[in-house]
Amino acid sequence: MKKLILLGLMALALYSCAPQEQTPLDIAEYLSLADSAAIHPNAQQLDRLKGLVPEEAFQPAPDYTDRGYWKDFAKTDLGQYYLNQAAELIDKKPEVPISDEIYRRANREGNRGIYKPHYYRTMDRLEKYILAECMENQGRYLDPIVEHTQAILAMKSWLHPNHDDKDNTVLEGKRVSIDLGARKFALVLALADAVLTDKLPATLRQEIGTQLRWRITDSYLQSTKELEPESNKWIRSTSNWNSVCTSGTLFSIMVTSDSQEERLQAIGSAINSMRYYMSGFGDDGYCSEGTGYWSYGFGHYLYLAEILYDYTDGKIDLFTFDNPQKMRKVANFPETYQIHPGLYAPFSDGVTRVKSEHNFAYVMAAKYYGSQKPSYFQPDEAVQSIVLGADYQNYISDQAAEVSLPDHTYFDDYGIIISRGQQEQPLSIAIKAGHNAENHNHSDVGSYVIALGDQLPAGDIGAPSYTAGAFAPTNPARSSWGHPVPRIDGQLQSNGIEYAGQITMTEFGDQVDRAEMNLLPAYEVEGLQQLTRRMSNDKSGQGEIEIADSFVASRPLTFGTAIMTLGEYQIIDDSTVILTENGARLKAVVTAVGGEFNLSGEQVPVEHLREGAPAYRIGVDMVEPLTRGEFIVRYSPLSNID
Repeated sequence: MKKLILLGLMALALYSCAPQEQTPLDIAEYLSLADSAAIHPNAQQLDRLKGLVPEEAFQPAPDYTDRGYWKDFAKTDLGQYYLNQAAELIDKKPEVPISDEIYRRANREGNRGIYKPHYYRTMDRLEKYILAECMENQGRYLDPIVEHTQAILAMKSWLHPNHDDKDNTVLEGKRVSIDLGARKFALVLALADAVLTDKLPATLRQEIGTQLRWRITDSYLQSTKELEPESNKWIRSTSNWNSVCTSGTLFSIMVTSDSQEERLQAIGSAINSMRYYMSGFGDDGYCSEGTGYWSYGFGHYLYLAEILYDYTDGKIDLFTFDNPQKMRKVANFPETYQIHPGLYAPFSDGVTRVKSEHNFAYVMAAKYYGSQKPSYFQPDEAVQSIVLGADYQNYISDQAAEVSLPDHTYFDDYGIIISRGQQEQPLSIAIKAGHNAENHNHSDVGSYVIALGDQLPAGDIGAPSYTAGAFAPTNPARSSWGHPVPRIDGQLQSNGIEYAGQITMTEFGDQVDRAEMNLLPAYEVEGLQQLTRRMSNDKSGQGEIEIADSFVASRPLTFGTAIMTLGEYQIIDDSTVILTENGARLKAVVTAVGGEFNLSGEQVPVEHLREGAPAYRIGVDMVEPLTRGEFIVRYSPLSNID
């Protein structure tokens, strides 16, 4: 009996000494342990991460000595692209540092054109040189790699100048901060050190490590500990800034930090930070930043998820995060948000068409969420290439999938409705409720855009180009003046999350889609008691879309709305406007209840719009103040012979 007990104790001891299989991180539980709004992980959270994070630093891809890996990558279309590009660019010189004068001017004017191309061409070339050298292993790219690296290290600030404060304190060396540019300078240098290793001079590798600690690791961790409150405020952002900056920052720390504890803290902070980023999406998957920023921001989130998944053998899974159902909806947002195949509403700072180039987010969505496979893979950063390696070929298809969109899509969390016509040349509408504190906010509660086939002859004109004053709430393309929404008593919509629209009724059918929304909360107008917008899309025949705005007030108020267009317009008579864009023609007929009205057209006074200027506003205004009234605008297609 004693012998059996002894054997049992020995077996228990051996079991307790053996390495235990770690279970994957329960992210919902992990987030529930956080100290309120804290980003830096507390002791309980760090304890959950221990055993999941390896003792050694992250190796994003095998270094150049793994000839099998790099030869296989060289055989892919993507590998050939990098080899060809690097060969074409081999004689180019770095375009940084820029002068202090240019930096200060860009900061003052918001002029991105005088610095941004220099930044990104330099980083882009360096990435290509690094991958080409790993594939070729002949040494011919080492000189330009060293030259470009030294140039980046010589920069006083890695920030976009317009992201520095008005006193240029980062340029002046008074503080350190990370932004969309700094995080990329960092990850490119970290990548070079990780995959080229002893091909680089020892002194250069040492300087890379020193600067990455100073500019990235220390700055990030101090911010997460609330020790550097004026820098890196994006750690709680719900916009693309958070995911983009976090992915580059964490990549650099995971690759270059020798301290497992430091990597634990950085990873734990990143997970806490992503709680904020993902909260920027609706539970319905809606991205208020639009499809362009979905690709940029969510693409970097997926990159962050991939490197953490790879580093921890799948034990930290940001692909499901704390809500797998929501993640799948977010991943499929570009498919569900289309008005017409390839066409989107330019709400907020969104775009009407996604550029047919960089598509890492789409490939990753196909890999992890079953989204439609793109026909090619073109990442916008080399690090996105190497985390997939030759495996990317499994998630693209040379057979284009047929796009079949439903009659309507309703994002009920954010209050976005897309009603799609089914005619040969479909007449469709996207209309939003939303609120006036969205990411890249426009004062646009109630805004809409009308599509005729693949053109948008009427509605929201999109965002101003990013120059000085572009983000001012008074910018005509950002304020409600530049949107097809009411203006009452001379007042535009107010800004803040409480200034919102409320969809109060929806009715979707084969022949007609209808919706009503309460716009009253979006305005601060004394005496305004009711403000309602109704939308109907009659899908019979060629189709007709109706927008009706009605109000009730306790005192007489001026009342108006607007018809907006990026195309040409012609006021035919007192109630009719013809709108034309690239051959697509709409007739807008206005009727009013309660009083007489005038139509008056003018060019939107914004020189540069992301969708292309000029844009026009056709004001629809009651002649006299009223206590109640209504405008009805009916849009119908015109053929070329009408």
